[in-house]
Amino acid sequence: MEPTEQPPDDPDAASNALAAHLTATAERPIPPATNRWLGEAEAVARDAASDDIDPATRRQRVQQVAALLAEAESTGDDTADEHIANARACCQVILDG
Repeated sequence: MEPTEQPPDDPDAASNALAAHLTATAERPIPPATNRWLGEAEAVARDAASDDIDPATRRQRVQQVAALLAEAESTGDDTADEHIANARACCQVILDG
């Protein structure tokens, strides 16, 4: 996934994009303190993107991801920071949907 992609308008597609953006950050050189927040956010986002999750639980998981991302500081890696910004935008699409 390219870090500069716009978030999908559809909440289900945004959930998948959210997980993909956070998975992509795992491949980047990120400071350990920030990586801890992102790793947890990635795990919760992958759960939120699963097909067998009900909408209320998905929303709750995405709220958790948004809270975790709020704790993540700048990574010092432009690509990772773009993925994080896009992940935050995906959270907004889902929570506004």
